[in-house]
Amino acid sequence: MAIFLIDEDIPRSTAKELIKAGYQVLDVRDIGLRGQTDDEIFAYAQKHKAVLLSADLGFANTVRFPVGSHNGIIILRFPNEISTKVLNQQLLKSLSELKDEDIYGNLVIIEPGKIHIYHP
Repeated sequence: MAIFLIDEDIPRSTAKELIKAGYQVLDVRDIGLRGQTDDEIFAYAQKHKAVLLSADLGFANTVRFPVGSHNGIIILRFPNEISTKVLNQQLLKSLSELKDEDIYGNLVIIEPGKIHIYHP
């Protein structure tokens, strides 16, 4: 099961819900990476073999973070008006539909009711 590195633009409750679902979770806010560059956060995720979970579209830049060169990046694209509860529910539902091979090394973009997977 994946280890997730939660970026600071993801609600704190998301980490709690992922832990309840059995995932291991690291939060950048708890490990001294708050406010650090995308490169530093990405490097930490790779060092710890973690899947990066963010809403930052900068991590979807496949020139900067090439698909196949990392443990997986998941980008959440939800309207700002969506409640944290609904976001967490939709994330967990999406994760339950994905296999490990759908995530590892790939860019996954999760939107309301949609999952886009970019393979190398």
